[in-house]
Amino acid sequence: MPKTKYYYFNLKSLGESCRLLLAYGGEEFEDQRVSMEEWAKLKPKTLFGQIPILEIDGKQYAQSNAICRYLGRKHGLAGSSIEEDLIIDQNVDFLHDIRIKGVMVHYELDEAVKAKKHEEFTKNLYPFMLKKLNEIIEQNNGHLALGKLTWADFVFAGMYDYLKMMLRMPDLDEKYPSFKKLKESVVTLPKVKEFCANEPETDF
Repeated sequence: MPKTKYYYFNLKSLGESCRLLLAYGGEEFEDQRVSMEEWAKLKPKTLFGQIPILEIDGKQYAQSNAICRYLGRKHGLAGSSIEEDLIIDQNVDFLHDIRIKGVMVHYELDEAVKAKKHEEFTKNLYPFMLKKLNEIIEQNNGHLALGKLTWADFVFAGMYDYLKMMLRMPDLDEKYPSFKKLKESVVTLPKVKEFCANEPETDF
């Protein structure tokens, strides 16, 4: 059996989705939650100076979406054609488009600029993007793509809490019940539920 290690901070952010997919697949893996002190030593040893890293028998693989896509294929959560894979990819990329807008605000150093950006995005950008995301989920029977469970749902579930924080929208569950329902459909899957119940307390 391959020896699998997964490296990420003790955060959900861009790392939790891969953990959920590993759990869903019933894979035994070392869940390496990297502290900032450990990261300083680990960073030069990684492929791109970034985590997450999936390590299989000593070989490193990087980039959260690439890892999720790989695990999705491995565990029967990908499309049945290249066109279906394209649909999954486009919807995951759109989800990340929303996240990136929130990140632009969150990490803005100038507080006045940050406030202005948040106001602008909240008024002119987020409503359209979130409405579109909601439409996608409703049109796909509560999933992010193809009307069924795919690795895209794990991406959504893994970073949903992080997304709410980035957008400063703790009430997103109430505004869009389909979002919470989609997350719950993933984290209540038996093996995923067991993993979530036993994982350490994890920040956004």
